[in-house]
Amino acid sequence: MLAMPAAAADYGHYVLGDTTARTPGKVQPGLLLMGGGDRNFDAMHWFMKKAGNGHIVVLRASQGGEIGEEFFNEIGGIASVETFVFKDRESASDPAVLAALKRADGIFLAGGDQSRYVRYWRGTPVAEALDAHVRAGKPLAGTSAGLAMQGEYLYGAMDGGSQTTPQALADPLGDGNTIETGFLHLDKLKGVITDTHFTERGRLGRLVAFVAKGESLAGRPLIGLGVDEDAAVAVEGDGRARVYATAPGAGATVVKGGFAQKQAEDEPMQLAQVETVVAGVDSVLHLPSGKIDRPAAQRRYAVRDGVLVALDAPLLVIHGGAGVERASLSAEEEAEARKALAAALRAGHAQLKAGKPAVEAVSAAIQVLEDAPQFNAARGAVFTHDGKNELDASIMDGASNRAGAIAGVHRVKNPILLARAVMDHSRHVMMVGDGAEAFAAEQGIALVDPSYFRTEKRWQQLQQALAEEAKAQASSTPLVLPGKAYFGTVGALALDAQGKLAAGTSTGGMTNKRYGRVGDAPIIGAGTWADARCAVSGTGWGEFYIRSAAAHEICARVRLGGQPLARAAEGVIDRDIPKAGGDGGAIALGADGSVAFPFNTEGMYRGWIGADGVPHVAVFRGEELARP
Repeated sequence: MLAMPAAAADYGHYVLGDTTARTPGKVQPGLLLMGGGDRNFDAMHWFMKKAGNGHIVVLRASQGGEIGEEFFNEIGGIASVETFVFKDRESASDPAVLAALKRADGIFLAGGDQSRYVRYWRGTPVAEALDAHVRAGKPLAGTSAGLAMQGEYLYGAMDGGSQTTPQALADPLGDGNTIETGFLHLDKLKGVITDTHFTERGRLGRLVAFVAKGESLAGRPLIGLGVDEDAAVAVEGDGRARVYATAPGAGATVVKGGFAQKQAEDEPMQLAQVETVVAGVDSVLHLPSGKIDRPAAQRRYAVRDGVLVALDAPLLVIHGGAGVERASLSAEEEAEARKALAAALRAGHAQLKAGKPAVEAVSAAIQVLEDAPQFNAARGAVFTHDGKNELDASIMDGASNRAGAIAGVHRVKNPILLARAVMDHSRHVMMVGDGAEAFAAEQGIALVDPSYFRTEKRWQQLQQALAEEAKAQASSTPLVLPGKAYFGTVGALALDAQGKLAAGTSTGGMTNKRYGRVGDAPIIGAGTWADARCAVSGTGWGEFYIRSAAAHEICARVRLGGQPLARAAEGVIDRDIPKAGGDGGAIALGADGSVAFPFNTEGMYRGWIGADGVPHVAVFRGEELARP
């Protein structure tokens, strides 16, 4: 049966099935809180069963009857589905709408513009009907905006926008955090503020801000409940809830309120500690208390000057360069590279475990990679046109915004240490060539004979490049280098136990480079960046990273655009740079513990290590790399 509009009215009305048929099963109480992603069939089947597999009424304020068609034709198992699409507040008093809600076995609040729901339904007979429906022991469900509407306090998006985490934390009591109440009165969500598309859109910080604003209005503690896109929380009549997930790791996060520090309007949020608990598929969530049996995770955060930072959750992320190709990597070389990545992770983790700041972990990890001949940095650096090894490096401390960089050195055993010395012991940010090496000698940085950097594989790569160049010259054809000619960098990012970030990058540049060419690795903002909320190290075609200020651009999209870290990183690395003609990869780390490993080549040496001290390493595309 096709969904056909019923008689003309001030609202859209769509019907599928027989609304007069007998309800097959027993109607039972329940709430379904869906995070807003692709339809969660198991969760929907739970909801349909709670509705006795009878008659479902869908309420929405945009689009048409599509969701009803999905419920009836794809999910199935119900007698009918009736959809009402509201266009104004007056329709919330329409007798036909109210009659349908009264006879409904289950009501579903669809996604859309939640400010319309507040304007159209709050204080109307529809809101009264929803409360009465739940009091009668019937199930109510909602997704996205339809979930956000169900808490005692809710984010109404009344200014026509949608708050991002940076915006919300920049002024938690401001007008942008339009926290509303007096809409629904559901016992199991009393004292709860809900949010959707949670992890995927980086909304933890904004939920913390919502709770703070809600508490300022309520004058009592509240909790926040954020549901991931790939998750749904099914709440039984007694308040016990379980998570249905359609992707590994998806769940629901409880933000414990009762914040001790009061916030000031027009001021960024300051909060010494925020506790969160995550409910996974094996957990039992109790509402409205927010207690979780068998939690999937428990985490502590702080908010400093409007920046959400993870506490007691040290994390190290590294890369050994993008552009890795299976055809050019033997099994033995691959094994050695993985071993070196793991060693670098352990070295950096040892610093974090000892309570050292993030810059110490970055330096320690990169030194191991510089000493490993498998990577194009220091010991394994490629050769210039003149048969020399020319080294660049940079480091940046996100906590202080200090940075140091060096370029074009030939005798510095560990360039990252010299970059660190520039940052710590000079008034400058970048030094190059002979002057940088003179400074290294003054600082006691180890200098070696240039032969130390020679490896046979890199020498042969230069010979091949010279031969290709000679061939092109002999045939009077331009030499077009593949993107992989520009690859080869190592980098590390660290988040220490105090929630502070650092980033570092080191490279030997590109094979057969001339004229003192310098890529992005030593350029702050291009190949390396760290600030209070975001750190990045790039690896790829440096000219394009420089032109786009790639590392800084990723963090700017997080800070100014409110984008989740992964989306920001993928947007720059996988879209902007290829569109301009380049390619490569990067690693990115947020102060909240989020990570990203975007790359658009066959492989990228990469890995991470967390508080448990277990290295996680991957090389090629398609390899599963568990996330923190």
